[in-house]
Amino acid sequence: MPLLFGTAGVPISSSDRSSEGGVRRIRELNLDALEIEFVQGVRMGEEKARKVGAAAIEHNVALSCHAPYYINLNSREPEKITASRDRILHAARISQILGVRSVIFHPAFNHEDSSEVVLERVVRELRVVRETLDAMGNDVVLRPETTGKGSQFGDLAETIRIAQEVPGVLPCIDFSHLHARTNGRYNSYDEFCEILNDLAEGLGDRWVKNVHFHISGIEYGLKGEKRHLVLKESDLRFEELMKACLTFGVEGLAICESPNLEEDAILLQQTYRALS
Repeated sequence: MPLLFGTAGVPISSSDRSSEGGVRRIRELNLDALEIEFVQGVRMGEEKARKVGAAAIEHNVALSCHAPYYINLNSREPEKITASRDRILHAARISQILGVRSVIFHPAFNHEDSSEVVLERVVRELRVVRETLDAMGNDVVLRPETTGKGSQFGDLAETIRIAQEVPGVLPCIDFSHLHARTNGRYNSYDEFCEILNDLAEGLGDRWVKNVHFHISGIEYGLKGEKRHLVLKESDLRFEELMKACLTFGVEGLAICESPNLEEDAILLQQTYRALS
Protein backbone atom coordinates (compact mmCIF):
# COMPACT_ATOMS: atom_id res chain seq x y z
CA MET A 1 0.00 0.00 0.00
CA PRO A 2 1.30 3.49 -0.80
CA LEU A 3 0.58 4.79 2.74
CA LEU A 4 1.85 2.88 5.78
CA PHE A 5 0.00 3.55 9.02
CA GLY A 6 1.40 3.54 12.53
CA THR A 7 1.55 5.21 15.93
CA ALA A 8 3.45 8.05 17.53
CA GLY A 9 5.20 6.03 20.21
CA VAL A 10 4.72 2.52 21.58
CA PRO A 11 1.09 1.37 21.17
CA ILE A 12 -0.99 1.67 24.34
CA SER A 13 -1.85 -2.04 24.24
CA SER A 14 1.82 -3.10 24.23
CA SER A 15 2.64 -4.88 27.50
CA ASP A 16 6.35 -4.47 26.68
CA ARG A 17 6.86 -0.69 26.84
CA SER A 18 10.30 -0.76 25.18
CA SER A 19 10.80 0.39 21.59
CA GLU A 20 11.46 -3.23 20.58
CA GLY A 21 8.21 -4.24 22.25
CA GLY A 22 6.48 -1.43 20.38
CA VAL A 23 7.79 -2.72 17.05
CA ARG A 24 6.51 -6.22 17.80
CA ARG A 25 3.10 -4.89 18.88
CA ILE A 26 2.78 -2.79 15.71
CA ARG A 27 3.21 -5.97 13.66
CA GLU A 28 0.71 -7.89 15.85
CA LEU A 29 -1.82 -5.13 15.13
CA ASN A 30 -1.11 -5.40 11.39
CA LEU A 31 0.07 -1.81 11.32
CA ASP A 32 3.24 -0.96 9.42
CA ALA A 33 5.02 1.99 11.04
CA LEU A 34 6.25 3.36 14.36
CA GLU A 35 7.46 6.85 15.15
CA ILE A 36 9.96 6.67 18.00
CA GLU A 37 9.43 9.61 20.33
CA PHE A 38 12.59 11.36 21.52
CA VAL A 39 10.50 14.38 22.53
CA GLN A 40 11.94 14.64 26.06
CA GLY A 41 15.48 13.94 24.86
CA VAL A 42 17.34 11.26 22.91
CA ARG A 43 17.54 8.58 25.59
CA MET A 44 18.76 5.71 23.48
CA GLY A 45 22.32 4.50 23.06
CA GLU A 46 23.89 2.99 19.95
CA GLU A 47 23.62 -0.64 21.09
CA LYS A 48 19.91 -0.26 21.90
CA ALA A 49 19.35 1.49 18.56
CA ARG A 50 20.89 -1.46 16.71
CA LYS A 51 18.56 -3.89 18.51
CA VAL A 52 15.47 -1.81 17.77
CA GLY A 53 16.54 -1.41 14.14
CA ALA A 54 17.05 -5.16 13.82
CA ALA A 55 13.58 -5.80 15.29
CA ALA A 56 12.06 -3.34 12.78
CA ILE A 57 13.70 -5.18 9.89
CA GLU A 58 12.61 -8.56 11.26
CA HIS A 59 8.98 -7.47 11.61
CA ASN A 60 8.91 -5.26 8.51
CA VAL A 61 8.01 -2.09 10.41
CA ALA A 62 9.01 1.31 8.99
CA LEU A 63 10.54 3.65 11.59
CA SER A 64 10.68 7.42 11.92
CA CYS A 65 11.58 9.51 14.95
CA HIS A 66 10.53 12.77 16.55
CA ALA A 67 13.42 14.88 17.83
CA PRO A 68 13.19 16.70 21.21
CA TYR A 69 10.63 19.46 21.67
CA TYR A 70 13.31 21.83 22.97
CA ILE A 71 14.31 23.12 19.55
CA ASN A 72 14.10 26.79 18.59
CA LEU A 73 16.27 27.87 15.69
CA ASN A 74 15.02 31.44 16.18
CA SER A 75 16.02 31.77 19.82
CA ARG A 76 17.18 35.12 21.16
CA GLU A 77 20.04 33.27 22.88
CA PRO A 78 22.86 31.95 20.65
CA GLU A 79 23.60 29.06 23.01
CA LYS A 80 20.00 27.83 22.62
CA ILE A 81 20.38 27.84 18.84
CA THR A 82 23.57 25.80 19.17
CA ALA A 83 21.81 23.41 21.56
CA SER A 84 18.90 23.11 19.11
CA ARG A 85 21.25 22.18 16.26
CA ASP A 86 22.95 19.63 18.52
CA ARG A 87 19.61 18.04 19.45
CA ILE A 88 18.71 17.57 15.78
CA LEU A 89 22.17 16.13 15.08
CA HIS A 90 21.99 13.73 18.05
CA ALA A 91 18.55 12.52 16.96
CA ALA A 92 19.83 12.08 13.39
CA ARG A 93 22.89 10.08 14.52
CA ILE A 94 20.79 7.61 16.52
CA SER A 95 18.22 7.54 13.71
CA GLN A 96 20.82 6.43 11.20
CA ILE A 97 21.72 3.48 13.45
CA LEU A 98 18.00 2.68 13.91
CA GLY A 99 17.47 2.66 10.16
CA VAL A 100 15.08 5.60 10.51
CA ARG A 101 14.52 7.55 7.29
CA SER A 102 12.99 10.74 8.75
CA VAL A 103 13.64 12.95 11.78
CA ILE A 104 10.68 15.19 12.67
CA PHE A 105 11.03 18.40 14.68
CA HIS A 106 9.33 21.72 15.41
CA PRO A 107 11.75 24.30 13.98
CA ALA A 108 11.13 27.63 15.75
CA PHE A 109 8.96 30.16 17.50
CA ASN A 110 8.21 33.45 15.77
CA HIS A 111 8.67 35.70 18.83
CA GLU A 112 8.10 39.19 17.40
CA ASP A 113 9.81 38.50 14.08
CA SER A 114 8.31 38.44 10.61
CA SER A 115 7.90 35.16 8.74
CA GLU A 116 10.68 36.10 6.32
CA VAL A 117 13.16 36.82 9.11
CA VAL A 118 12.42 33.54 10.90
CA LEU A 119 12.54 31.62 7.63
CA GLU A 120 15.96 33.04 6.81
CA ARG A 121 17.32 32.05 10.23
CA VAL A 122 15.81 28.56 10.16
CA VAL A 123 17.17 27.94 6.66
CA ARG A 124 20.64 29.16 7.67
CA GLU A 125 20.77 26.92 10.75
CA LEU A 126 19.40 23.86 8.94
CA ARG A 127 21.99 24.26 6.21
CA VAL A 128 24.66 23.99 8.91
CA VAL A 129 22.99 20.85 10.29
CA ARG A 130 22.63 19.34 6.82
CA GLU A 131 26.28 20.03 5.93
CA THR A 132 27.37 18.41 9.20
CA LEU A 133 25.26 15.32 8.52
CA ASP A 134 26.45 15.08 4.92
CA ALA A 135 30.06 15.18 6.10
CA MET A 136 29.23 12.24 8.39
CA GLY A 137 27.61 10.28 5.55
CA ASN A 138 24.23 10.57 7.27
CA ASP A 139 21.40 10.88 4.75
CA VAL A 140 18.36 10.87 7.07
CA VAL A 141 15.67 13.28 5.91
CA LEU A 142 15.12 16.27 8.20
CA ARG A 143 11.42 17.09 8.52
CA PRO A 144 10.22 20.38 9.99
CA GLU A 145 6.62 19.89 11.08
CA THR A 146 3.67 22.16 10.36
CA THR A 147 2.66 23.58 13.73
CA GLY A 148 -0.67 24.12 15.47
CA LYS A 149 -0.44 27.69 16.75
CA GLY A 150 0.15 31.01 15.04
CA SER A 151 2.89 31.82 17.59
CA GLN A 152 4.91 28.89 16.23
CA PHE A 153 6.76 29.16 12.97
CA GLY A 154 5.54 26.52 10.54
CA ASP A 155 2.48 27.14 8.42
CA LEU A 156 2.19 25.23 5.15
CA ALA A 157 3.92 27.81 2.95
CA GLU A 158 6.80 28.30 5.40
CA THR A 159 7.37 24.57 5.70
CA ILE A 160 7.43 24.12 1.93
CA ARG A 161 9.90 27.00 1.59
CA ILE A 162 12.36 25.41 4.03
CA ALA A 163 12.31 22.20 2.00
CA GLN A 164 12.88 24.17 -1.21
CA GLU A 165 15.84 26.02 0.29
CA VAL A 166 17.71 23.21 2.08
CA PRO A 167 18.71 19.90 0.44
CA GLY A 168 17.76 16.77 2.36
CA VAL A 169 14.75 18.47 3.97
CA LEU A 170 11.09 17.54 3.42
CA PRO A 171 8.01 18.56 5.42
CA CYS A 172 6.17 16.60 8.07
CA ILE A 173 2.58 17.59 7.38
CA ASP A 174 0.40 17.56 10.47
CA PHE A 175 -3.12 17.92 9.08
CA SER A 176 -4.59 18.42 12.54
CA HIS A 177 -2.19 21.29 13.21
CA LEU A 178 -3.05 22.99 9.93
CA HIS A 179 -6.75 22.60 10.75
CA ALA A 180 -6.22 24.06 14.24
CA ARG A 181 -3.92 26.99 13.37
CA THR A 182 -6.45 28.19 10.77
CA ASN A 183 -9.27 27.88 13.32
CA GLY A 184 -11.18 25.24 11.39
CA ARG A 185 -10.07 25.51 7.78
CA TYR A 186 -8.42 22.63 5.88
CA ASN A 187 -11.17 20.17 6.70
CA SER A 188 -12.78 19.11 3.43
CA TYR A 189 -11.75 16.97 0.47
CA ASP A 190 -11.12 20.06 -1.65
CA GLU A 191 -9.06 21.75 1.07
CA PHE A 192 -7.01 18.62 1.72
CA CYS A 193 -6.39 18.41 -2.03
CA GLU A 194 -5.30 22.07 -1.92
CA ILE A 195 -2.65 21.19 0.68
CA LEU A 196 -1.42 18.16 -1.27
CA ASN A 197 -1.38 20.10 -4.54
CA ASP A 198 0.71 22.91 -3.02
CA LEU A 199 3.20 20.32 -1.77
CA ALA A 200 3.31 18.38 -5.03
CA GLU A 201 3.79 21.56 -7.07
CA GLY A 202 6.38 22.97 -4.68
CA LEU A 203 8.43 19.81 -4.08
CA GLY A 204 7.58 17.36 -6.85
CA ASP A 205 8.01 13.60 -6.82
CA ARG A 206 10.68 13.61 -4.11
CA TRP A 207 7.86 14.54 -1.73
CA VAL A 208 4.93 12.67 -3.37
CA LYS A 209 6.90 9.40 -3.12
CA ASN A 210 8.15 10.06 0.42
CA VAL A 211 5.54 11.77 2.59
CA HIS A 212 5.31 11.87 6.37
CA PHE A 213 1.95 12.76 7.91
CA HIS A 214 0.70 13.28 11.46
CA ILE A 215 -3.04 12.79 11.93
CA SER A 216 -5.30 12.98 14.98
CA GLY A 217 -8.45 14.58 16.22
CA ILE A 218 -7.82 18.04 17.64
CA GLU A 219 -9.39 20.65 19.89
CA TYR A 220 -8.62 24.24 18.95
CA GLY A 221 -9.56 27.84 19.69
CA LEU A 222 -8.79 31.29 18.37
CA LYS A 223 -5.08 30.82 19.13
CA GLY A 224 -4.96 27.40 17.50
CA GLU A 225 -4.22 23.97 18.92
CA LYS A 226 -5.34 23.07 22.44
CA ARG A 227 -5.03 19.27 22.64
CA HIS A 228 -5.26 16.11 20.60
CA LEU A 229 -8.56 14.22 20.54
CA VAL A 230 -9.82 10.82 19.45
CA LEU A 231 -10.85 11.15 15.78
CA LYS A 232 -14.53 10.38 16.32
CA GLU A 233 -14.70 12.93 19.16
CA SER A 234 -13.35 15.67 16.88
CA ASP A 235 -14.55 17.50 13.78
CA LEU A 236 -11.65 16.32 11.56
CA ARG A 237 -13.10 14.80 8.37
CA PHE A 238 -10.57 12.01 8.17
CA GLU A 239 -12.50 10.05 5.52
CA GLU A 240 -12.15 12.99 3.14
CA LEU A 241 -8.46 13.27 4.04
CA MET A 242 -7.90 9.61 3.16
CA LYS A 243 -9.75 10.12 -0.13
CA ALA A 244 -7.48 13.09 -0.97
CA CYS A 245 -4.38 11.01 -0.20
CA LEU A 246 -5.58 8.34 -2.61
CA THR A 247 -6.34 10.95 -5.27
CA PHE A 248 -2.75 12.21 -5.17
CA GLY A 249 -1.21 8.74 -4.91
CA VAL A 250 1.15 9.78 -2.13
CA GLU A 251 3.50 7.19 -0.63
CA GLY A 252 5.09 7.16 2.82
CA LEU A 253 4.08 7.14 6.48
CA ALA A 254 0.88 8.28 8.19
CA ILE A 255 1.45 8.45 11.94
CA CYS A 256 -1.50 8.69 14.33
CA GLU A 257 -1.18 10.99 17.36
CA SER A 258 -4.69 10.55 18.79
CA PRO A 259 -4.88 9.77 22.53
CA ASN A 260 -6.04 6.22 21.67
CA LEU A 261 -3.06 5.78 19.28
CA GLU A 262 -3.49 2.37 17.66
CA GLU A 263 -7.30 2.44 17.63
CA ASP A 264 -7.31 5.53 15.42
CA ALA A 265 -4.30 4.32 13.43
CA ILE A 266 -6.28 1.16 12.57
CA LEU A 267 -9.38 3.28 11.81
CA LEU A 268 -7.35 5.41 9.38
CA GLN A 269 -5.81 2.32 7.77
CA GLN A 270 -9.21 0.63 7.37
CA THR A 271 -10.78 3.81 5.96
CA TYR A 272 -7.92 4.22 3.47
CA ARG A 273 -8.07 0.60 2.32
CA ALA A 274 -11.86 0.65 1.98
CA LEU A 275 -11.56 3.62 -0.36
CA SER A 276 -8.71 2.08 -2.38
